[in-house]
Amino acid sequence: MLLPPAAFAAFAGMFYFGLMRDDPDDLPSARQGNPAPPLQLSQLGELDGFDDEMLRNGEVSLVNYWASWCGPCRAEHPMLEEIADSGVPVYGINYKDDPDNALAFLDELGNPFAGIGADDTGRLALDWGIAGVPETFVVDGDGTIVLRFAGPITRGILEDRIQPAIDAAASGS
Repeated sequence: MLLPPAAFAAFAGMFYFGLMRDDPDDLPSARQGNPAPPLQLSQLGELDGFDDEMLRNGEVSLVNYWASWCGPCRAEHPMLEEIADSGVPVYGINYKDDPDNALAFLDELGNPFAGIGADDTGRLALDWGIAGVPETFVVDGDGTIVLRFAGPITRGILEDRIQPAIDAAASGS
């Protein structure tokens, strides 16, 4: 009869430690600090694609997982355009989406991506450790992931998390 109280105590302990994390919105990433996984993307319409070499060309870049069916992806789109306008290449990976819908999304909102491809099956998302869309990765010039951010990029997130990671990657620290 000790099993039910012991199970309850174990679950209560897990919940308590989960709530006491430094940043409960920050999901751990096994990829952070490691090389970006090899890219195997499908072409999305006639848009320019990208490959592994583009993530290892000495320039800091962002990789953004998105989908046309994702409301938060629509909300973060102006921030991606702002980042791209600042000169940081933003590469897009369209996740499990209908290609026509993805292209219509970009036609409507604009295309901030220096290169884009599609992860039709979601297999590459597993390699990158994607929990859902949108997710954005800051990648240094050597192709190492320096930051993973899960969720839509807002003004505050751009200023507090993304831009400092870009700046640190650009300075080599």
